[in-house]
Amino acid sequence: MESVTTADGTEIAVERYGDGPPLIALHGSAATGGSLQPIVSQLAADYTVIVPDRRGRGASGDGDDYHLDREIGDLQAIVAAIDGDPVVVAHSFGGLVALAAAPTLDIRRLILYEPAVTVGDGADPPLSAQVRSKVHAGNETEAMRLFFEAGSGISDVTAMPWWPEQINMAWIDTVIRELQAIEAFELSSLDFDTPMLLLIGEHGPDHLAEGAHAVEDAHAKSRHVEIDGVGHLGLLSKSERVAELVATFDDDPAAVGR
Repeated sequence: MESVTTADGTEIAVERYGDGPPLIALHGSAATGGSLQPIVSQLAADYTVIVPDRRGRGASGDGDDYHLDREIGDLQAIVAAIDGDPVVVAHSFGGLVALAAAPTLDIRRLILYEPAVTVGDGADPPLSAQVRSKVHAGNETEAMRLFFEAGSGISDVTAMPWWPEQINMAWIDTVIRELQAIEAFELSSLDFDTPMLLLIGEHGPDHLAEGAHAVEDAHAKSRHVEIDGVGHLGLLSKSERVAELVATFDDDPAAVGR
């Protein structure tokens, strides 16, 4: 495992897989880079895949005064440490980080699977406040369940084979701060030239599909693909299909989506 030191002095751990042109794979909330192994193993056939643990989890440090700019700085440092312009593939909150950082990055392609961008009126009270309330009541497991079901569109997270054994309930603090960052983010016109592909699961949550389409509308070089039969975790459950789309879009953005 390697590490990259960010502008605020935080050490961000990264793993490398495969051999080829560089590609960064950025995970979402309540996870580490290891959660992306299904898609990483597919991509590593064609790329050198750089997989960080985002700050505050796994082998990475954290730092004080969390806000989205910290995560942007982390991704900037990772890109700067790579020889060549990488492709970035990012999931959920990782997609928001990559999108917000994109105007400052020298990258070749940007592929986002249901980035955590919301438009219109959100929940009242905000989901971050609902989750925090359950934590204050002493029920971190119920707080995490609420996050997955309301935020990710999973109808019954307790039926998932990875629940709860593969979820670190101590990550709930990072979930809350990331929900707050999502709620504070305002989408405007996207002023960068990197071709961008939005991937949407057929059965993903409506609010993330709406957000993805809004991102597409805000960027002149965007296209989208809806992947049949999957929801918010389709990046993992249909990893072979996603990897095919990544490789095709990297080769010719006009050949993918609409």
